[in-house]
Amino acid sequence: MLVKDKVAIVTGAASGIGRAIAEALARAGARVVVSDISEEGGHQTVRRITEAGGQARFFKADTSKPADNEALVAEAVARFGALHVAVNNAGIGGPLVPLGEYPIDGWDKVIAVNLSGVFYGMRYQIPAMKAAGGGSIVNMSSILGQVGFRNAGAYVAAKHGLIGLTKNAALEYAADNIRVNVVGPGFVKTPLVEKSLDAAQLKALEGMHPLGRLGEPSEVAELVLWLASDKASFVTGAYYSVDGGYLAQ
Repeated sequence: MLVKDKVAIVTGAASGIGRAIAEALARAGARVVVSDISEEGGHQTVRRITEAGGQARFFKADTSKPADNEALVAEAVARFGALHVAVNNAGIGGPLVPLGEYPIDGWDKVIAVNLSGVFYGMRYQIPAMKAAGGGSIVNMSSILGQVGFRNAGAYVAAKHGLIGLTKNAALEYAADNIRVNVVGPGFVKTPLVEKSLDAAQLKALEGMHPLGRLGEPSEVAELVLWLASDKASFVTGAYYSVDGGYLAQ
């Protein structure tokens, strides 16, 4: 029970990696506020957790809106008494277009969700964690926070920026016993990936990873769980890839 009696927020938890993280935290003893813009998926995540004996509730929030992030933190504190763990996982892919043709509204939306949304989250999570005597924040970047990827300029820029934001927060709040780390998954087998690619494209994507396959959401969740727990008590300001060897090439 690595996070027994801790209170956790997980954004983007209606499916995929976010759902796996919420379930892993709940199995390890946390009380989890599941957040997403998808009410149906969010409630399904909560049902899966509670049917397995865990504690969770759903709170609808759009992470690109500061007020929603403030309300989400307030809900966690009001419902469970404190905030100890926050996983800022919500993100979108955005258009796949060369920079010289990239739609301005597409750029604005990707940055709003993938970068500004994490800042807004931490802006309200950090004071709550200070009040609780400390905590752990895990931000979700990507392998594309370290390298480029043609036609995904907004996503790459946001995920690179998120690593810098994480390091800064880690330095600023280490004295308050708040650890802030960032995880960079490779391509992971989520409903979004499987629906958007055909069999040949999936095979090609698998071949980009030295392990010869896509990651599983649960494999990312295990790393996040460790970072959220006291097992990682001397770890802050760090970037961890979980990428099947992608970045080693």
